[in-house]
Amino acid sequence: MATQTLAYLKTKNRDFDNVLDSISKQNIIALTTTRTVTPGESGTWFTLDATAGAFTVTLPGVSAGSGCRFRFINIENTPSGDITIASDSTNVYGTLSIQSDTNEDNRVALAGSTNVLFDTTCLLGDWVEFVSNGTYYFVSGMGSVQGAFTVS
Repeated sequence: MATQTLAYLKTKNRDFDNVLDSISKQNIIALTTTRTVTPGESGTWFTLDATAGAFTVTLPGVSAGSGCRFRFINIENTPSGDITIASDSTNVYGTLSIQSDTNEDNRVALAGSTNVLFDTTCLLGDWVEFVSNGTYYFVSGMGSVQGAFTVS
C-alpha cells in the first residue's frame, strides 16, 4: 500500500489532523494522606510521600476494579511512616522483587493477601503495580532494599 497524504485521507472521510492531540501525558497524582482510588483513575501513577506520617491508600473493590491498573511509587528515602495499599479482601496475588543484601530471599510473595506496605526502609523509586481481572488484584513491583515491602 502506498503512503497517503493527509489531504487524500480527508477526502475519504478520515481526518487524522488532530491525532497527536489524542496522545496524553501520564496521569500522576501525589498522595500524602489517606485516600481511596477510583476505577476512573485506572492507568494513573500515584506518588507516595509519608513525610507527614503513615497513611493508607484503598483500592477500588476488586470487582469494580476489573480491568484497572494502578502504580504506586515511593518518592522519599526511608519514609516517616508505613504506607499501606489496601484491597477489599484477601485477593492480592503476585511477587514483589527486592534487593537481596545477603542470602535471604529476594522476593515477597503474595498469595491471598489484603495489604501491601511500603515499609519505612524503602527508598526513592521503589514501586508496586496492581492489575485487577475482577476476581483478583495481581501485583508486581521492585524494591531497592531488603524489607522495602511487607504484606498482610
